[in-house]
Amino acid sequence: MESTLFGFTEAQISEFGVTFGIGAFILYMLFIIGELAYKSKAGKVGTFVLFFVLSLGMLGFISKTFIQKLWGI
Repeated sequence: MESTLFGFTEAQISEFGVTFGIGAFILYMLFIIGELAYKSKAGKVGTFVLFFVLSLGMLGFISKTFIQKLWGI
């Protein structure tokens, strides 16, 4: 018998937590990058470089999600 919590299975709850939890964490990291650029007075090019370089890991996670959905994994 599969245990449920509020009608959701453990797999559904964990997928929700991973999807939205890490999504919220990514938004928070973008806020931190923006603050870093602002406080260091990086300028337009410096801000672009900060966002580009520090956001590559987030882009990898997002692309992994799309690839999984596309391939049905």
